[in-house]
Amino acid sequence: MNKLIKVKESYIFRRAYKRGTSMVSPYIVVYALKNRYSDVRLGITVGKKIGNAVSRNRAKRVIAAAFRQIFPQIPKGYDYIIVARTRILTVKSTVVAESLLKVLKSAELSDNSKENE
Repeated sequence: MNKLIKVKESYIFRRAYKRGTSMVSPYIVVYALKNRYSDVRLGITVGKKIGNAVSRNRAKRVIAAAFRQIFPQIPKGYDYIIVARTRILTVKSTVVAESLLKVLKSAELSDNSKENE
């Protein structure tokens, strides 16, 4: 099916933190954990350290837009939990998308075959 599903349950977040592979960029921290489905599940976390509610919601929107940009290039069947870092407030979603793709490639989770087409 290969569609994007939002994760809201805390047990999925905790499982990804505990068992998942973590990757760090200046703007985000990504936890990836294989799931039993062919769909991609995305969870976004933004702590109070980022700022007020307006700043946190902007950070969530930037992350979601960046993830949608690179969605065809990422492997399916994973849970991705993305934690925002304070530098995300100063950049646009295209920069975050490049950073996210670079981090996934370094962890060998990106789909190189689709990028070459």
